[in-house]
Amino acid sequence: MWWYVLKLVVLLPLIAVFAWGSLRLAKRLEGRFAMSEGPSSGLRIVESRMVSPSLRLAVIAFHDREILVSTSKQGLVLLAEAPARKGGAND
Repeated sequence: MWWYVLKLVVLLPLIAVFAWGSLRLAKRLEGRFAMSEGPSSGLRIVESRMVSPSLRLAVIAFHDREILVSTSKQGLVLLAEAPARKGGAND
């Protein structure tokens, strides 16, 4: 019985640290695996936010337009479209 409790006390925090570390690493590497942006590319992701575990909002810049879409397992939904902002932090 004590052996089980000792393993639980040692391994449970170790698993929590590994989970936390893998989430931090995934967040850090998230931008590196995105689409490559070449000089002639007319498409880029301006900003992306998780709304829930299965729903993400993204602003996509495409040929002087900004398009707001929601993404989920069911697909993409166009929410709004506007002219691109001039002089923004991402330009």
